[in-house]
Amino acid sequence: MSTPLNIVFAGTPEFAATILQAVVQSPHQVQACYTQPDRPAGRGRKLTPGPVKAMALEQAIPLYQPLNFKQPEALAELAALQPDLMVVVAYGLILPSKVLEIPRLGCVNVHASLLPRWRGAAPIQRAIAAGDRETGVTIMQMDAGLDTGPMLLTRSTPITPEDTGGSVHDRLAQLGAEAIVEALDHLASGKIQPQPQDDSQATYAHKLSKEEARLDWRQPARALADQVRAFDPWPVAHTQLGQHKLRVWRAQALDEPGNAEPGTVLAVHKDSLDVATGAGTLRLLELQLPGAKRLPVAAILNARADWFPVGARFH
Repeated sequence: MSTPLNIVFAGTPEFAATILQAVVQSPHQVQACYTQPDRPAGRGRKLTPGPVKAMALEQAIPLYQPLNFKQPEALAELAALQPDLMVVVAYGLILPSKVLEIPRLGCVNVHASLLPRWRGAAPIQRAIAAGDRETGVTIMQMDAGLDTGPMLLTRSTPITPEDTGGSVHDRLAQLGAEAIVEALDHLASGKIQPQPQDDSQATYAHKLSKEEARLDWRQPARALADQVRAFDPWPVAHTQLGQHKLRVWRAQALDEPGNAEPGTVLAVHKDSLDVATGAGTLRLLELQLPGAKRLPVAAILNARADWFPVGARFH
């Protein structure tokens, strides 16, 4: 391999930490980490470091946590490191052009989709919710746009009917870790040819919100089942039954027509509930009642069968 690269790594959550671990273990040198300032977390709202910060401290990597790069001092700190390359993974800040220009080889991003599909903040969940059969990671040379830069390397993986936002997240983190190390080796030797994205094929992955996780029973059963999978583990699909908010953790789309108002309980089985939708039937398999833990529907029916008579209505 050519001379190892001096790398500045920028990222914040678990997805980024998995990739940082791979870069640290590669022949390349991580000379500093940038990560978001500590945020309040938990019931006590205690300031808590993110996973990348925790790993940087564990590995004794110099750490920087600027609010942004609008201050000249933050730019000067980065420039003083004289990095060959900046690797950016779910950092949480949009980097200005002045930052992109500092490293000798610019900045590369590990993005959790097959660009140009699903540019933006929530590519994993949007791919599942849209019913995509495939996703992956893209190593991209960053430019001033939002996930618009030329692609250096891609790795794909199928989305199975059993996949959730959590399982695809974990798989893509591992794929991204392998892909970035390969891309770094190619960049070090100059043996990589950036490929422009086809902007006409671009879709945008809007940030997730708790509000959109509420199930709209007028939607087809297939779309609702995909939504349930996409929003596990966050923000978690939910629905109302009378005054009670129920979280829906696992569901299955059936082609059987539900000849009732959407949201109506059509059948109660020993381990599931069948609910009418806008097209087809949604079979509920795992729920979470208010103040309780998530449980198979069989266990919930043992204790609360009176909540779910045929004809009851989710809304």
